[in-house]
Amino acid sequence: MPRNFKEEAVFTAIMAGLMVFVMVCYNVVLVQGFTKGWLLASLADYPLGLLVAIILDMLVVGPIAKGLAFKYIINDYMKKNVIFIGITISVLMVLGMVSCMSLFGIIMAHNLGWAAYGHAWLFNVIVALPLQLLIVGPIARGVLGKMQAAADKAKETAPEKELD
Repeated sequence: MPRNFKEEAVFTAIMAGLMVFVMVCYNVVLVQGFTKGWLLASLADYPLGLLVAIILDMLVVGPIAKGLAFKYIINDYMKKNVIFIGITISVLMVLGMVSCMSLFGIIMAHNLGWAAYGHAWLFNVIVALPLQLLIVGPIARGVLGKMQAAADKAKETAPEKELD
């Protein structure tokens, strides 16, 4: 779990950056197939999707997911193993972000309707959940762990430098 704003920003950038890129590519391919322009279309849609995802992640979905997780789901046993906390929050984040970003996607595609939303949500959640739990989450947590280890090491060696 990120311990400060810098770690939160890096963690969110990695998480949102990778998730949005893969999901944009996936959704472009769903709509137009593997045509010649699918990658260019994905790259064109990526910046706005990333911006919306980061705003939703940091201001809406993230706080709600963490609040629900710690209030209703995470118990004392789960607090003993940080992986349970990470998985719980990841699942809630995916469900919240898929709900919001599927709506964003159908709005951008000018395809509003309950059927379009349900279809987009279902097709997105079946890719986003394993993508998050098996690939993107471990990458982001690995980078975060290295950042935290480096920060901890710097804190340990800082007093020694002052004594020299």
